[in-house]
Amino acid sequence: MKRINLGSQGLEVPVEGLGCMGMTPIAGGDVYGKANEQESIATIHRALELGIDFLDTADLYGPLLNERLIAKAIKGNRHSYTIATKFGYEIDDNEQLTWDFDGKPDYVKKAIDRSLKNLGTDYIDLYYLHRLDPATPIEETVGAMSELVQAGKVRYLGLSEVAAETIRQAHAIHPISAVQTEYSLFEREPEVNGVLETLRELGIGFVAYSPLGRGFITGELKSPDDFAPDDFRRQIPRYQGENFYKNLDLLKQIQSIAESKGVTPSQLALAWVISNNIIAIPGTKRIKYIEENAAAAEIILTSEEKAKLESIIPVGIAAGTRYDEQQMKFVHV
Repeated sequence: MKRINLGSQGLEVPVEGLGCMGMTPIAGGDVYGKANEQESIATIHRALELGIDFLDTADLYGPLLNERLIAKAIKGNRHSYTIATKFGYEIDDNEQLTWDFDGKPDYVKKAIDRSLKNLGTDYIDLYYLHRLDPATPIEETVGAMSELVQAGKVRYLGLSEVAAETIRQAHAIHPISAVQTEYSLFEREPEVNGVLETLRELGIGFVAYSPLGRGFITGELKSPDDFAPDDFRRQIPRYQGENFYKNLDLLKQIQSIAESKGVTPSQLALAWVISNNIIAIPGTKRIKYIEENAAAAEIILTSEEKAKLESIIPVGIAAGTRYDEQQMKFVHV
């Protein structure tokens, strides 16, 4: 697995990581269908064998259960993994999500100590602010995060779902190594809203979550009814009603290109993300899919193939937003 620098502060990662969100429920509900703990742990171990040692989690997932699962998976072998986790959604002392945001310095210190305990480690490789707290200036939050680096609890800092100006404000306080945002053939907004341009200007790495369109690009979903009753994708406008079928028509064109190249649609989509010098962190909880995803890192796309893919799904053509109206208020802010 090829490795590249994530940002310009010294963090090196494989071009593909493993998104772990789907390995546990969130607030009692399954994210992408039922997960099995032993199968999830086996997937993490297989990922490492394939050169994918970059694990992405968050205290939100569970809450806290995902970090604890990863602790079991990496026990006795912590040094082999690069661990990224996030904070910012408030979790109370009873381990319950309040669904408020908290970026206050005191909460930053509380959150890191809790994550260190849950992950069974004394340091986090990459610590992200999951969402901006509208009530706390980004300078205050990142200032507190910087103190974690000085204390040796965190190696590198990251942000998730923030606007270009917020990135600049944060980077002026402490060097930011990575920004994580949804990015895929179906979600190319960072190309036009200034985020990607700003990251390249400042030497900050870009981590693409949901590079497979939350599983849509796999082609396994044929209708909105294919989602389990508690699958959170039912709440996403992009995968509801008429939007689903409009996007399915676009996907069929991608499937055609994948077939002609002898790869799966998922592998084609991942290869496209990676070809843009962006780290992809597709999520899976099954060995079969981590093996398929890993193989995508070896696929070379010609400039003609890239241009054709980008012409099929130009920026903004995907039908429906990627979150519901309420959640869209808190991305790219």
